[in-house]
Amino acid sequence: MISRTEALCRSMKVLVTGGAGFIGSHLVEALLAHGDDVVALDNLSSGSLDNLRESSSKPGFNFVEADLKNFGGWNEVLDGVKLVYHFAANPEVNVGETNPAVHYQENLFATFMLLEALRKSKGAKHIVFASTSTVYGEASKLPTPESYGPLLPISTYGASKLGCEVLLSSYSYTHGMRALILRLGNCVGSRARHGVVVDFIKKLKADATALEILGDGTQKKSYLHIEDLLDAAGFIRDRFLSSEQRVDVYNLSSADQITVKRIAEIVAQQMGLHGVKMNFTGGVDGGRGWLGDVKQMHLSIGKLRRLGWTPKLNSEAAVRRAAKELLA
Repeated sequence: MISRTEALCRSMKVLVTGGAGFIGSHLVEALLAHGDDVVALDNLSSGSLDNLRESSSKPGFNFVEADLKNFGGWNEVLDGVKLVYHFAANPEVNVGETNPAVHYQENLFATFMLLEALRKSKGAKHIVFASTSTVYGEASKLPTPESYGPLLPISTYGASKLGCEVLLSSYSYTHGMRALILRLGNCVGSRARHGVVVDFIKKLKADATALEILGDGTQKKSYLHIEDLLDAAGFIRDRFLSSEQRVDVYNLSSADQITVKRIAEIVAQQMGLHGVKMNFTGGVDGGRGWLGDVKQMHLSIGKLRRLGWTPKLNSEAAVRRAAKELLA
C-alpha cells in the first residue's frame, strides 16, 4: 500500500490559473505529460487559446474561460483538485507607472478571490504561486537569497506580488492551506508576448538598421529559460507535497546576469543582422528603462542547488535560445 505522501506526488487533478499564458500553457503541457488531469483557467486578456492547441486534444484536459475577480463557478472547477498553480497576473511591470490599479486588481485582488475560493473548498489546499524577483526591490546584497530583508519593492507590480505572498502566508496559517512561493527571475522562451527579447524582435522587424533601447543599456539581470523553470517546478513539487512546511519560498532563476545591451546584440545576431545602430534612450532615475525598473537583479539559487537542482542554461544561453524560438 502506498503512503499518503507517495499518492500526493503521483498523478492528480490540478488547476492552473493563467493557463493560456506564456508560462501557464507550458506548465499545462508538462503536467499533462506527467499524467495529471489539468483544468486551465484564463480570462484570455493576455493569454491565447493558440497556446493550448497541443493540450486541447489530450485526455484529462479542460479549459475554463473565466476571470478570477468575479468567477462564481468554483464548486465545479475545484471538484477533485488537489493542487493549484496560481500563475494568472498582469506581468507588465511598467504599467504601474501610469495605471497602478491594474496590478492591484489583476494581481492582488484576483489572488484574494482565489484564496477565498480555496478556503471554502473541501480539498484544494495546496498552492504554488508564481511570484517575482521584483519583491526584493533594490537589494543591497547580490546574489540575493530568499532570507533577504526588508523587502521594499520599487514598483506596484513588485508590491502587488509581495502582497500576494503575504496573503498566501496568512491563509496558509489561518485556514489550513500550504503554499509554495516561487520568486522567478526574467523568464524567456517560446510563446512569450512581453519582455525585452520580444520587444527587440518587434522593433528590429520594423527597422533592421536601428534599435531603440530603453535605459542606458547597463541594466543587468538574471534570465531563465522556460524549460529550466518547468524542470525546477517539477523538482520542487514532490518535495513540497511530501513536506510538512506550511509556507516555503524559493528563488528560481539562472545563476548569473546579462546586460540589456548584450541581449540586444544576441537578438540581432539571431536575426542575421549586422551593423545595427543601438540608440539608448538614457532612461530615467540613473539609466533605468522606466520608473520602477530594478536596474540590477541577481537572485541566489543556493537553496535550490542544495537540494540538487541547477539550471541547464545560463542567462546568455537562455536569451539566445528564446530569441531563436520566438523567431521560428
